[in-house]
Amino acid sequence: MDSANDLKIFNQMYAEYRTRFIRFAYTYVRDTAAAEDITADAFVHYWENRASLQPDTNPPAYVLGVIKNKCLNHLQHLRVRETVEKELQNHAEWELRTRVEMLEACNPEELFVAEIQDIVKHTLAKLPARTRQIFTMSRNENMPYNEIATKTNMTPKGVEFHISKALKALRNSLKDYMTILFL
Repeated sequence: MDSANDLKIFNQMYAEYRTRFIRFAYTYVRDTAAAEDITADAFVHYWENRASLQPDTNPPAYVLGVIKNKCLNHLQHLRVRETVEKELQNHAEWELRTRVEMLEACNPEELFVAEIQDIVKHTLAKLPARTRQIFTMSRNENMPYNEIATKTNMTPKGVEFHISKALKALRNSLKDYMTILFL
């Protein structure tokens, strides 16, 4: 066959089957533009491969087979896309739910208390052992200065000096929290 005759036969087949093939594709893909594109691609595929087809090949059946495969590919692509979209949506919902739960569980007061306790602990650890001992006796054991002085063989003024030293170190370490502590 010559090229002009091939083109004439192709144009006749295209005119005769195009609308039917689009309807066929549409029944599966449910998208007019996609059905038209699939049909056009199938006709182009036939045209480009016509020379390598068997002589007894039925051209409309061949084009319809290509349309079927392209519809399957299109639908499988949609399925994969839908699955990915669902997974992304599920992940987004999980992430949002997790952030809400974390925020609901967050207690700012507890955060500050823990942070302040750590600062106090570290500050006291840096103090000389004697100062730390006297401050602990005063604040944790609620002992009066006279009792501390007796137990440590010091004067009440010496006890006052060590407690003042500890309080000064704590005020310095907690200066950023002083307004919050007053509130």
